Amino acid sequence: MNSAMTQLAAPSGLISLVLFVVAVAVLGLLAGGFWITCRIKDSEPPRPSADEQPHLPPEGATREVQENREPDEIPRTPKGGRALLPYELTNMGTKTSENKDRPRWSRGSSGSFGGGGLGAH
Repeated sequence: MNSAMTQLAAPSGLISLVLFVVAVAVLGLLAGGFWITCRIKDSEPPRPSADEQPHLPPEGATREVQENREPDEIPRTPKGGRALLPYELTNMGTKTSENKDRPRWSRGSSGSFGGGGLGAH
């Protein structure tokens, strides 16, 4: 019985040594990562001073412009004419709408599909 106990206890010293080596290796990796990070930060340009920070323009803060936009329409092809090719179209974006009424959602609606609102009643 005694020899069985000594056989079980013998590898525990080896396990302790392996765990110690692994712990030292992890600490070495952490220290190396810290050292590399410090070297990278030292090579970066310094942070801008307070005088180099952006300032408001003399006229003050810019204001938000709210307007309704509507899509530009593709020009109609006259009868007997040929259709425009994609490279002949301009940059089809949007234009300012003549309608100044802002669109509103239905009362009780969240305005989005699945937005969690109660929905229109």
